[in-house]
Amino acid sequence: MNRLPAMLTAIETEGSIALLQAAIGERRFTAMLVGVGDALQGWEAGQPVTLLFKETEVSLAKDLRGLISMRNRMPCRIVDIDKGRLLTRTVLDFDGRRIESIITTRAADALALAPGDAVEALVKANEMTVIRDAG
Repeated sequence: MNRLPAMLTAIETEGSIALLQAAIGERRFTAMLVGVGDALQGWEAGQPVTLLFKETEVSLAKDLRGLISMRNRMPCRIVDIDKGRLLTRTVLDFDGRRIESIITTRAADALALAPGDAVEALVKANEMTVIRDAG
């Protein structure tokens, strides 16, 4: 599981759906939570949180141009690649933090991924989980 420390910057709710905005430095992230009810009571902007997302939820892009609906975009450099017959695990450096992605080996081959390559790691808002840091 990928874990990134962040700061909660905003909470928007409508019914049982919430959009949480978080920041790591100047970079902004969005998490969409469904069925929250009163679960966010006591949460407020300015509190430290941790962003969690599975390695299998991280898509990779090279030379991405144009508009895209994915809210969570992280410019990264590939540190290591472990290719299997079906799946490939990539270790990425995101602003000095390590994250991992697991994609199909066919996709990794199509992108011609290699250590040192610049890529964008992409995570949909509904695949991003936010937990409050103990304080």
